[in-house]
Amino acid sequence: MAPTTPTTSEFRLALGQFATGVTVVTAERAPGRVHGMTANSFTSVSLDPLLILICVSQNAQLLPLVKRQKRFGVNVLKDNQRAISEYFARTEESDQAEKRLGIRYRWTETGIPLLEKALVHLACNVVASHAAGDHTIFVAEVESVEVYDGEPLLYLRGNYRPVAR
Repeated sequence: MAPTTPTTSEFRLALGQFATGVTVVTAERAPGRVHGMTANSFTSVSLDPLLILICVSQNAQLLPLVKRQKRFGVNVLKDNQRAISEYFARTEESDQAEKRLGIRYRWTETGIPLLEKALVHLACNVVASHAAGDHTIFVAEVESVEVYDGEPLLYLRGNYRPVAR
């Protein structure tokens, strides 16, 4: 029997079998104001030069910010930051919700906002972008890396998971 083209649901189910870390991509939305988006479409690309990529939906509020500014932060979340992941997965932003969740930012010298208390910070500058289906792939050079103590927040089969000890 000839293989059939998978449905969107079958494709999502299949890719959901691949465990990923959880990141929040951050960019400046207005002077001193930050927009963040939860993303697991993030991967390393090259060690020389240091390159990563992120995939951003054509409908995401983050897309025009990254296109215009050509820079962003990648914040790898810790295992106790599920509520922060869920907050940035929504499209509405709220100063009150951010205060309640303890979300605070700091800025790199080059103006890239980063989430305080994340496991890893990567400050990135876009070197290429490619439209691909309903997303844009941004390839970015990493200008700085910071790694802190803790365990990563993982996502598998539609749920957050702890790292097995």
